[in-house]
Amino acid sequence: MLVFILGPILWMLDSSFQGETELLTRPSHLLPQQPTIANFNYIFTGAVPQGLNVRGTLRSRISQEAREVPAALENSAIIALTVALVNVALGALAAYTFARLKFRGKSLVFNFLLGTRLLPAIAVAIPYYAIVSALGLLDSYLGLILVYLTFSLPFTIWFLRDYIISLPIDIEEAAQIDGCSRLQLLLRIVLPLAAPGLAAAGAFAFMSSYNEFLFALLLTQTISSQTLPVILSSVATNPDASLALIATSVVLAMVPPLLFAIAFQRFLTRGLVAALGKG
Repeated sequence: MLVFILGPILWMLDSSFQGETELLTRPSHLLPQQPTIANFNYIFTGAVPQGLNVRGTLRSRISQEAREVPAALENSAIIALTVALVNVALGALAAYTFARLKFRGKSLVFNFLLGTRLLPAIAVAIPYYAIVSALGLLDSYLGLILVYLTFSLPFTIWFLRDYIISLPIDIEEAAQIDGCSRLQLLLRIVLPLAAPGLAAAGAFAFMSSYNEFLFALLLTQTISSQTLPVILSSVATNPDASLALIATSVVLAMVPPLLFAIAFQRFLTRGLVAALGKG
């Protein structure tokens, strides 16, 4: 399993530090014989690696789409981080409401939220396109964020609702006796106790938005809003694509999720363990 998970990652990392000529030699090298950062340099500055200037058999494999990776990386990070933050903020409020309060139609509303997750994305792609187009939000951050929220919020609410239900209610009851309002209970007691669950829910929302392809392709047209999956697909499907530049683009795409996971590792582990424990 370790080889299955890490193998492709190490393969891409190894290839990103090789020149195109070395990468295509046979037999291939397990490690770069002449390590180079020329591939990264091209993506960020446009300086063409020496090996890609050769025409003929290599067909001048200068993947111009790879130059759009930094902008797409920024777009994906902004959109995914916004979706994660909104999920945590709104999801916590809704989850606490479903977990602790009683109101008419509670089960109906909650089941409706869960039912929306049963719809395949492709089934609502055209209606969502029409709605986003009518709102004038095509090729914009806001259009993608709103669509991603409709898919991620129901899961966040369900996940955090079960997490909050698992928390001991005695502390909340004691705080209520001392005069705390519902909002104060949520902010001062529930949210600190539910921090691991919030981190796990935010991570799920971040990754689902960061990796989403269908709506990113459907709702964007220019690099001003196109996300990394769309740009990576254009790089990979270019018949003249440099294999070294494809590998480098993939390596850069892995950076934000890894940084996110490292920064919130402790909370993510506790949140996922608690969720599995309840399951």
